[in-house]
Amino acid sequence: MNILDLVVGKPIRTSEERAEQIGPLQGIPIFGLDALSSAAYGPEAALSLLIPLGLLGVRYIIPISTAIITLLVIVYFSYRQTIAAYPSGGGSYTVARFNLGMPSGLLAAAALLADYILTAAVGISAGVGALISAVPSLQPHTVSVCVGILIIITILNLRGLKEAGAAFALPTYLFVGTLLITIVAGIFRVLLNHGHPLPVAPLPTPPPITVAVSYWLLVKVFASGCTALTGVEAVSNGVKAFREPAVKNARETLTVIIFLLAVLLAGISYLVKVYNIAATDPGQPGYQSVLSMLVAAVFGRGVFYYVTISSILLVLSLSANTAFADFPRLCRAIAQNNYLPHVFGYRGRRLVYTYGIVVLAVLCASLLIFFGGVTDRLIPLYAVGAFLAFTLSQAGMVMHWVKNRGPHWLKSAFINGLGALVTGITTAVVLIAKFTQGAWITLLFIPLTIFLFTAVRRHYHHVRTLTNCKVPVDLESLSQPPIAIIAIDRWSIVTRQGLEFAARLSPEVLALHVDPAEHSELLKDDWERYVEAPFRAAGRRPPSLHLVPSPYRFVIVPIVQYILDLSKNNPARTIVVVIPELVEDRWYEYFLHNQRGRLLEWVLLARGNERIFTVSAPWYVGEH
Repeated sequence: MNILDLVVGKPIRTSEERAEQIGPLQGIPIFGLDALSSAAYGPEAALSLLIPLGLLGVRYIIPISTAIITLLVIVYFSYRQTIAAYPSGGGSYTVARFNLGMPSGLLAAAALLADYILTAAVGISAGVGALISAVPSLQPHTVSVCVGILIIITILNLRGLKEAGAAFALPTYLFVGTLLITIVAGIFRVLLNHGHPLPVAPLPTPPPITVAVSYWLLVKVFASGCTALTGVEAVSNGVKAFREPAVKNARETLTVIIFLLAVLLAGISYLVKVYNIAATDPGQPGYQSVLSMLVAAVFGRGVFYYVTISSILLVLSLSANTAFADFPRLCRAIAQNNYLPHVFGYRGRRLVYTYGIVVLAVLCASLLIFFGGVTDRLIPLYAVGAFLAFTLSQAGMVMHWVKNRGPHWLKSAFINGLGALVTGITTAVVLIAKFTQGAWITLLFIPLTIFLFTAVRRHYHHVRTLTNCKVPVDLESLSQPPIAIIAIDRWSIVTRQGLEFAARLSPEVLALHVDPAEHSELLKDDWERYVEAPFRAAGRRPPSLHLVPSPYRFVIVPIVQYILDLSKNNPARTIVVVIPELVEDRWYEYFLHNQRGRLLEWVLLARGNERIFTVSAPWYVGEH
């Protein structure tokens, strides 16, 4: 077993794809991690902005959470309809492209890509933040821990969808279970103490009130709390990953995810208020996450506390998996329309879209390093892309129902229209509230991404136009064999194999040797002995050796000039340039030994002569 098999697993046949499809139980951890884990950082993102209000700010968490949960329910019903209407997946991009036009589709795609990159970064940073709450000594190593977790998630996703789901199932259900136990136990303590429970473990002293309550502050708090809705669209993007009946399984998965998220948000918000838990300043000594304080207040800092904090750490960190599940699929859908390189549509050895996974990992690592792995620095960039995609998707669904009228289409159009209105307003609120805090970066990223889409599309259109052919095969040109040219340095086994390959292509073979120092006697002797003699013995015309002078010690230029002159003097002949290559086991050795060959190939291709072709003749180390 080689290292690649050990790390990412053995290749999976295309015919085995059905075995890799999933059901609702695996779908919840794969597509629901982001949404469920936002219960850990969504309320905290809102409470962090209420720090200047001290304990007074805690009173506002329940009405704000109620507004967020209401918005969540509206979005849920909208995406149930999207799953049924577009079972091929693609989510907001597909809906907007088919119903609002390609510009809207590209806008939705760019917004989703931004959202997924930030989803991965925020999830990992929030998980590490939970770890630092329990082990403060790790704070100086925040970035290193974030990148380490990112590498693990990347490898798990490269191993395939089903294996990723199995790996993430236990942490997901442990996270949900421990939080539900905390919420039930906390409510039980509230009832026992007539609405005034005492925390088992002491809570940090709330900060003093430094500002007055304002509508603008509450709007910003709502905007930050809306990060809890990111990830809701994940199931609609990955319907094809579910086994049949795919639509039914996807809808059931979405229903369970939304129900659990709503319960967790409501329970956490209620207990935060009754226990008077105020957020602490992240990035500062003594920082504790809201969930850390809540669990400690209900159960103390015993075994259950550390089990819960461990599950929160795991799920927050692994919540990046939702982005890793959807980002490659979205890239594939975009690439199918020629707006991204086609490599994003190729499935790797484990039937996953490898290029999308690797690109997401690189972009996520860049964000984590640049922002120091601190969640509070990443949150302002968050949610703009998600809500913009929500809005375009729901507006597209309204047009879908108008164009494809069926039973109850008015009710469906109303649900989607309400979703588009509410998410559109939320997008504007989030953008305005967070613009100066970093949302402008997302706003800049989206048009740059659209520019990339159009540039790639333009390139593919140019290549298609350039290579489009309506001329039939010219049989007369096939009556003359091509002239085969091989560039050689010295007589070697690599040269011999390249020469044998050239001789199979054409009876007329020319060998070119550039000799800047004009010392080629040894090569002439070897040529007579190892080439000309065997050809004559076989009664065949031997290849001719041409020594190309190079008084300025250039190598590539004189070869290219010789080939171009030969093409000019033989206007009716095709020329095939055979480039011998040594292929070694180690990539850097191959890089060291084949620079001139690749350079010659690139220069000839750049000349654009339609009668000159290049072909490699590799000799692999160890072959006989």
